[in-house]
Amino acid sequence: MKFETLSIHAGDRPDSAYNAVCFPIYQTSTFMFDDIGKTKGFDYSRTSNPTRKVLEDTIARLEGGKAGFAFATGMAAEATVIHLLEAGDHVICGDDVYGGTYRLFADVMTKFGVEFSFVRMNNRQRIEEAIRPNTKMVWIETPSNPLLNIVDIEMVAGIARSKNLLGVIDNTFASPYLQKPIDLGMDLVVHSTTKYLNGHCDVVSGAVVTTTDTLSEKVHFLQNGMGTCASPFDSWLVLRGIETLAVRMERHQQNASIVASYLVEHPAVEKVFYPGLKNHPGHEIAAKQMSGFGGMISFILKERSNVEDVLRGFELFALAESLGGAASLVEHPGTMSHASMPLDYRQTVGITDELIRLSIGLENADDLIDDLKQALAKA
Repeated sequence: MKFETLSIHAGDRPDSAYNAVCFPIYQTSTFMFDDIGKTKGFDYSRTSNPTRKVLEDTIARLEGGKAGFAFATGMAAEATVIHLLEAGDHVICGDDVYGGTYRLFADVMTKFGVEFSFVRMNNRQRIEEAIRPNTKMVWIETPSNPLLNIVDIEMVAGIARSKNLLGVIDNTFASPYLQKPIDLGMDLVVHSTTKYLNGHCDVVSGAVVTTTDTLSEKVHFLQNGMGTCASPFDSWLVLRGIETLAVRMERHQQNASIVASYLVEHPAVEKVFYPGLKNHPGHEIAAKQMSGFGGMISFILKERSNVEDVLRGFELFALAESLGGAASLVEHPGTMSHASMPLDYRQTVGITDELIRLSIGLENADDLIDDLKQALAKA
């Protein structure tokens, strides 16, 4: 089945109990045993739940993986994956990842003996030079948050395989509709399903997709043991959102292309980060490994611009964290999504005070341009 069909029909749908076309919310903590040691497949919702399982199976099918696992948040998914490691292990991670990922790695997991090197992932030699005898994992985002840098997934996967490292990718910005990292050789795919997979800004949740039975067993053990799983209701919300993912992603990227072209020509804008632009340094790689360029744009205002007035000047774009919803959002990475990064580190990797990130929604593109026009007039 094609992607659009899988997003609606994957998993145990219709519900086998009563043929419900919309899979029901099994809002229960526990399940009755038929007999001692005998169940109908579920015993306790932390371990597994019918609603969550349909979501997990659906995401796994969309990503082309072995198994899927749904979590309470995107960070819960990441925290679970990083617990596949032990004290003394080393991770090579992209240097411009989401601020919450950086905080988890640099400020939390280092206290438990896991080591990290943050590296710009656009150079094979730089990645290979970062490998140590204790390196066990390579972690990438592409497109990255918030600079929209593109990583050659096949290159990184090849390095990981040759050195027997676990390759992990955060596929949140692209979604499985636009990018299939498992087909390109990655071992684990991580999502904040809060974003495009849900698509309506009404839930926080995450997901992990595995590629082998061994990884599946390990991730499920940690999900159950750590209690990081998604609730039945949150699982249902994400499952509902996925049904329109293909349609939404087409509109997101259609609008984003129009907005990016407008920003490139605006006199108040110094630089635009969007992989769909032909002058983007990662454009050719993105065109090779993605079926579209997504709905995220970042741009830098010219030096000494009045960033605060611009941010306050939007009417349609809501000043808010997160991304991937129907409504367009604007945020300031330096004080919002990446505020947990030290100032000097942010500036070193290019997350400057003049940087603004846009999540392009599903509104009429003309209205979005009008809103940008009047907000940027305050620059």
